[in-house]
Amino acid sequence: MDHTSTLERLVRGILIAVVLVFFLFPIFWIVLMSFQTNETILRIPPSVFFEPTLTNYEALITGTLKTTAGNLDIAFMRNLGNSVLLSASAVILSLLLGVPAAYAFARFRFRLGEDIAFTLLSFRFAPPLLVLLPLSLYFKQLGLTNTYTGLIWVYQLICLPLILWIVRGYFEDISPDIEHAYRIAGNSWWKTFRKIAIPLARPGIAAAGLLAFIFAWNNFIFALILASADKQPVTVGALAFVTASGIQYGQIAAAIVLSVTPTLALALYAQRYLVEGLSLGAVKG
Repeated sequence: MDHTSTLERLVRGILIAVVLVFFLFPIFWIVLMSFQTNETILRIPPSVFFEPTLTNYEALITGTLKTTAGNLDIAFMRNLGNSVLLSASAVILSLLLGVPAAYAFARFRFRLGEDIAFTLLSFRFAPPLLVLLPLSLYFKQLGLTNTYTGLIWVYQLICLPLILWIVRGYFEDISPDIEHAYRIAGNSWWKTFRKIAIPLARPGIAAAGLLAFIFAWNNFIFALILASADKQPVTVGALAFVTASGIQYGQIAAAIVLSVTPTLALALYAQRYLVEGLSLGAVKG
């Protein structure tokens, strides 16, 4: 009995180790690449032993990329700031619009309510290329092309449906009796929403906001088409590392490390809310 239990634990440990290596090795290799020159990265066979260098990070921070064809100006730090501004602003706006809407869909039944909610969710499923042409035409007419306002607005297609459906499921899991008892004491719907519903739904709201931030951060196509270089996030700015003298693998790896760090830090900080919010506020079919 003990021998079988020990063998099961051993097999389980080996399988978990294999899975961890499979998923974490690419991240480990990218981190190693960020401390190497192009020559070291492209050598055959590759090796984990090398003389580390900070030139890749120095190039990103200073904005000057040294290539065989000469120095090239890059705006990675500006792109990184754009990513923070666009993603944070889009999520804040989506929370302001989506949380009250999610509460309304969860607590009230009205005509075409489910159809409206599903239509909003369908925006998340639609491929970006489907809406890019009409959006680019509308943006030109409204003067929103190459503006932060326009990008934050179009990012609602990413953030708002996600927040609406996750937070709605969480509100539906909360017993309405608590709110009814608070209302019997003479409090309004708005005060009940602020003082009771939102605090109880805070883990779900945090989880939805974090996921929306990650999806907005990783968006590529909207900013590529609707904005120029000075408004583009890091996902688009990384194209600058494909130069006439070749692909700058070291700078790309360093850019990946720096661009992933904010979302990773945010995810680690909000890990408790993420797990609790997704487990208790699951989307209902």
